[in-house]
Amino acid sequence: MAKLTFPASMFSPGVRLLLRPIGGLSLLLVVGYAANIPPHLVLFYVFGALPVFTAALVAYRRLAQRINARAAGARLVPTVRGRWFANLDVLADLRREWNASYPYEVLRKAIAASDSNAINLCIGWDDYIFTTEPEYIKLILATDFGNYVKGDAFRHCMGSVLGTGVFNSDGDMWKFHRGATRPFFNRDRISDFEIFAHHADRAIDAMKDRLRAGYAVDFQDLASRFTMDSSTSFLFGSCVDSLSAPLPYPSTVSSPFLAPASPDPADVFTKAYSTAINHISSRSRFGWIWPFFEITGDATHSQMRVVDAYLEPIITAAVARKNALAVEGAPKGEPETLLDELLNLTSDPKVLKDEMLNILLGMPFPCRHLIFSLADQRGRDTTMSVLTFVVYFLSMYPAVFTRLRAEIIERVGCERRPTYDDIRDMKYLRAVINETMRLYPPVPLNLRQSVNATTWPSVDPTQPPLYIPAGTKVSYSVFMMHRRTDLWGPTAEEFDPDRFLDERLPQIRGLQSVLFSPIQRRAESVPRAAVCI
Repeated sequence: MAKLTFPASMFSPGVRLLLRPIGGLSLLLVVGYAANIPPHLVLFYVFGALPVFTAALVAYRRLAQRINARAAGARLVPTVRGRWFANLDVLADLRREWNASYPYEVLRKAIAASDSNAINLCIGWDDYIFTTEPEYIKLILATDFGNYVKGDAFRHCMGSVLGTGVFNSDGDMWKFHRGATRPFFNRDRISDFEIFAHHADRAIDAMKDRLRAGYAVDFQDLASRFTMDSSTSFLFGSCVDSLSAPLPYPSTVSSPFLAPASPDPADVFTKAYSTAINHISSRSRFGWIWPFFEITGDATHSQMRVVDAYLEPIITAAVARKNALAVEGAPKGEPETLLDELLNLTSDPKVLKDEMLNILLGMPFPCRHLIFSLADQRGRDTTMSVLTFVVYFLSMYPAVFTRLRAEIIERVGCERRPTYDDIRDMKYLRAVINETMRLYPPVPLNLRQSVNATTWPSVDPTQPPLYIPAGTKVSYSVFMMHRRTDLWGPTAEEFDPDRFLDERLPQIRGLQSVLFSPIQRRAESVPRAAVCI
């Protein structure tokens, strides 16, 4: 059926979705009119035929998959059998768990019931393959990387916030963004430490002031502010200055200590961006029907106006500065910020804004609302996430804290700032960070879509490989993979940094190709988190 497309600015996402079949329906009505068929009968036949057409399409697709799998000498991925029609109970359980329970318990039970580390959730007759198998994750992220993309549906869902940035692009556009930022992040610069040290001092001072007043501190909020300020300074050369805003008081504190009457400008920006990210994350959990929940307007529009108001002057000033230097014929120096690096490649304001937002994505915000859907996301191997969970574990394991502190004092002392050589030589520090990211990886679950039909080798050598149809949604969880006792031993769910130092290390190295898979594409995150600690 023919579809019409409309500019995004004309209608809300929901209205655009409703208008898409208008062209085809209009054509059918014209044909019906020519054949003297009343319009109401045409509509009755069309909508009455939809269930039959859908059932036939599903049956045909399943038959074609079985035939293609047999031709490839493979088998279909085991399918989860739900209690409700079209496995809608599986979707309901996932959403209920996500909102009010412990994430991944439904998936864990489904994998245990199927006796396979790859399952097909098959929600609404669509294939959703989920895996926790290292070999399959390695295929998706490395050896068969080109066959797994984000896909049109994902890019449409995220486009109002992420645009065409690195997190929301495939193919040549992804390679462009990837290549544009890599040189900047590959440099080891002393100035990086100065930036983080400055904002760390401010964060510690704010925490001390609040503790002296006799109130608890929300450390995740403090880490978010610290990371937002250091990240915007590091990436853009312009600090949001969220640490200048008052820290929140505990909810039990009486009303005079609650939030100020007029919100701080830094809090306005931070909240707007966080809310926009949460909106697009929620969209992906609704699948293709998400526009129906935004009939009255784009849910991210008002938040992105705030974000744009902050970023556009920075970009405009940077472009003007670059043009002025070009007119003067001044020699190019080493870029001081990511924005300077990007300006060497393009002056397009939209490209610059999209990439800045994509790199910033997730660095200052709690990850819970991001876990389910946003994919790749090298910005989500976030200093904030690692720092928050490291402090969480250090508070629970005082022996680890004492040992880590002793190593840092022995190597760096109490006054000197660390160097990259210091970071590399502090083995226990890196073990603590690695163990933290093993248990709480910044990207616990990720999503891709297969381009071409392929097969995954069976873990059981007596079984044929698994058949993955073209255009299939494929998700994987390093969070669950890192807690598998058959991979990590009986202490898989225990916090034990020594596993990265003792006789268990060779076994871990066998998993190195997929260990912390999203983090490995941003190796600077570990040194940066180490500097923060």
